[in-house]
Amino acid sequence: MKRSIGEILGKGAIRIPLILWSLAVLYPIFWMFLGSFKSNAEIYRNPWGIPETFNWQNFADAWTNYNIDTSVFNSLIVTFVGAVLTLVLAIPTAYAIERLKFRGSHFLFTLYVSAMMIPMVLGWIPLFFLLAQFNMLDNIYGLAIVYAVSQLPFTIFVLTSFMTTIPKSLEEAASIDGMSPYGILLKVITPLSMSGIITVTIMNAIQFWNEYFMALIFLQSNENYTLALAIDFISSEAQYTNAWGTLFASLVIAIVPVIILYAIFQQRIAKGMTEGAIKG
Repeated sequence: MKRSIGEILGKGAIRIPLILWSLAVLYPIFWMFLGSFKSNAEIYRNPWGIPETFNWQNFADAWTNYNIDTSVFNSLIVTFVGAVLTLVLAIPTAYAIERLKFRGSHFLFTLYVSAMMIPMVLGWIPLFFLLAQFNMLDNIYGLAIVYAVSQLPFTIFVLTSFMTTIPKSLEEAASIDGMSPYGILLKVITPLSMSGIITVTIMNAIQFWNEYFMALIFLQSNENYTLALAIDFISSEAQYTNAWGTLFASLVIAIVPVIILYAIFQQRIAKGMTEGAIKG
């Protein structure tokens, strides 16, 4: 009996703080969803209550009057191009560092890992002038390139951990069958590293979708704004136009794809991070 009470108290000591923390995190999100369906008058009159009627006009106003549709399209392009370009650069690099073992490969890997410790803010000013020289300022594709380069160290580090667990005998067998190193990379290593590739792709995509500061620095015209910049613009306008419902609606538009993406691939991400942590 004492043991069962101790177990109950022990589990409660762990679960109660977690439940309270979950409520503290989820309630603002829930409040934001409710606010997106309220009129401005109802937000002021009853900010914490359930909407009397679910008003979808806020979403229509955000989509058309504040050009959220264009911003969503720009964010999709930046996220897709950045994520794909990161993989195109990181997969061969991780394979070369882990498998080819050329002179300086260990130093190169250490350099990439060290780059993860350097704050990205230190490179914003040099990147600004570099993009200006290549006429890529205020260009969503230039921003996608910056995003891809910024996530290269993290992506290479994770993929290298995955490739370490792949038996070299598989590569030797493929080489005996006459497969080239490029064929081994594409047909052997890449499929076996798919858990890691999916994990880093999702994490990078979420990072690119939500990124704000580099987009603020490198993008200047409204038609090139990403979703984060468009929401910031609506937030500034809401102080003078009382478009709080529209602001909440735009936040919902931004957060729903991330929630859906993470909900779909949650187990894959957890599995990928666990497998990548185990060196074979």
